[in-house]
Amino acid sequence: MAEGCSQTFVSVSTAPPLVPRPAGRGTVLIPTNVCDYKELAKQKLPRMVYDYYALGAEDQHTVRENKEAFSRIQFRPRVLIDVSHIDMSTSVLGHNISMPIMVAPTALHKMAHPEGELASARAAASVGTIMTLSSWSSYSIEEVNSAGPGTRFFQLSVYKDKNLVQQVIGRAEKASYKAIVLTVDAPWLGRREADVKNRFALPPNVVLKNFEGVDFGNIDRVNGSGFAAYYDACQVDPSLSWKDIKWLQTITSLPIIMKGILTAEDTRLAIESGAAGIVVSNHGGRQLDHAPATISCLEEVVREAKGRVPVFLDGGIRRGTDVFKALALGASGVFIGRPVLFALAVDGEAGVRNALQMLKNELEVAMALSGCASLKEITRGHVTTEGDRIRRSML
Repeated sequence: MAEGCSQTFVSVSTAPPLVPRPAGRGTVLIPTNVCDYKELAKQKLPRMVYDYYALGAEDQHTVRENKEAFSRIQFRPRVLIDVSHIDMSTSVLGHNISMPIMVAPTALHKMAHPEGELASARAAASVGTIMTLSSWSSYSIEEVNSAGPGTRFFQLSVYKDKNLVQQVIGRAEKASYKAIVLTVDAPWLGRREADVKNRFALPPNVVLKNFEGVDFGNIDRVNGSGFAAYYDACQVDPSLSWKDIKWLQTITSLPIIMKGILTAEDTRLAIESGAAGIVVSNHGGRQLDHAPATISCLEEVVREAKGRVPVFLDGGIRRGTDVFKALALGASGVFIGRPVLFALAVDGEAGVRNALQMLKNELEVAMALSGCASLKEITRGHVTTEGDRIRRSML
């Protein structure tokens, strides 16, 4: 059973626009939720690629908890409210989008599909939402910008070579990216044992396009994870600290969103350092195993932010109901990672577009059945958490 959503396919006798794989003569299997894309992608992708996308650090505890924590949050729906029209539109840093669901930065989309990030960017734009391009993308900043119109953010890792950092940021600015999403939870790469066991290496047709021309030296592709070797070769700066945020602000006018914050203490420091926004993230369970689920940390961060900056969330979102729960606990929006990759692997741009539309449709139903006609009507009173239930039991 796929975690987070039911593993159910619909069999029909005529081929629809989306045809992921045959299911006997004259029938096809149609994904009915984003987890179905994961199951189909597992059948299609090489094991090394699937494991790189799907798995996380060490014992996968945080990967599982990211999804399971959502199941422990229950709804408190309200009734007899006019929900004949549902408005899911919102604004992120002044950019209007159709729904509070955006595309998270994930690496190496070309391993999933030949059009890689180009297809993902077009799909995000087609449904009216934001695409965040990873520094570790398999198409360049400029190539993705040329894929067509759309609002895009750029994810940044800070390297020891500060000239390289300035060059990359300058390219993103020139290509009209609207914000820098700074990864702050990866001074070292987490222990991703599946990559070591699979001896992960970039396929021959995939390169880190934003680093073309950079001398990586002698990358060891045999002993251990090739991606870890590239990570070390790129010289991601493990000394990155709060003082460097001020330096970044001197070399870019773009707003900086800090991705990877889980605590009130770091929320306070992020805001004091001038962050324009915060993403509550544990890197999809790929960094520190046994870090808490992001949805479990959200309220702590929101309380400390006190509305001064928007707080977003990624990690474990597999249903529109998960999006609703995050919004009820104070998130301004969510970012989706793995479902985009799996949908891309199954059906390219159309798959990503369909997966995002599925989540949007599910959110619409959750809002209607909870008595919320717009995002601003979603409140803390629409959900109950484990902590709520424990406190009530002690009264």
